This record gives sequence, C-alpha cells and structure tokens, in this order.
Amino acid sequence: MALRDIVIVGEDILRAKAKVVTEFDDNLSQLIDDMAETMYHNEGAGLAAPQVSILKRVVVIDVGNGLVELVNPKITKQDNPIICDEGCLSVPGKRGKVLRPQNLTVEAYDRHGKKVKYKAEGYFAQAVSHELDHLDGILYIDKLIDDKLEDVKPNN
Repeated sequence: MALRDIVIVGEDILRAKAKVVTEFDDNLSQLIDDMAETMYHNEGAGLAAPQVSILKRVVVIDVGNGLVELVNPKITKQDNPIICDEGCLSVPGKRGKVLRPQNLTVEAYDRHGKKVKYKAEGYFAQAVSHELDHLDGILYIDKLIDDKLEDVKPNN
C-alpha cells in the first residue's frame, strides 16, 4: 500500500467523468488499498479515484463501520433529502451545507467483480452520495444551499 496525493479543487481532473472499470485485477486491488490508506491517513470518511488522479469509477468509504469498496457504483433508489454539513479532502479547510438523501440504495462491484448492494442511511448515505458525485466531476461546493463556505477551525 502507498499514500497517494490528493487532488485539490482547481485541478481539471476533479471535473472529468470517470471511466467504467472493466478489469478486476491486481492493479484495481492496489488502487483500492492505496485509496483506503490515503483516506485513513487524511482522516476522511470517503475517497473517490479522481481525487487521487485516477479517472476510474472507484470509491472507498468508512463512516465508522468498516471499509466499503464500491466499483462502478450506481444509486438505484434515494429518498428523504436532508440538509447536511459537508467537507471534502479535495476542498481542504472548508465546510458547507448541501442537500443529500437520508436513505439510498447503491449497487456496485467489489474488487473481485462480485456484485454488492448496500442500503445506506444517514451519514453513510451522505458519504455514498458525495463520493459518487466525484465520479461525475461534481463537487459538494457545486451544490451549496446558501453559496457559503465556512472555514474549518483546526483541532487544538
């Protein structure tokens, strides 16, 4: 495993649409491992491949219940939108309010090409929605409710 550099807002790759994964091989497993290590190292709840300069439809998420790996994910159902306070590793030091589904169903594949399905609620649903936006070149700052970004105070 290796830490990868996180792309910061302003880089073109964050606005590009990621490509469908067609090969479930050692390279994909290495990418997922590296993404997870990078996410944990930077104390994030999720990370999408475009955030580490890879235009593939791959996401890792951990909101406290263990690592979830999603390859070629698609949200098949979503409802109960709520206002969420969000930040992003690619928009460091900022937070803002966006509308996200409180409940959703996501279908994807794992690193081995096995189909997986999750019914996500609350923070997990928010993270899935946020990370899948990255795969289509959308950042949470594009969805701000009040067009306001707040500075995040550093931990003491």
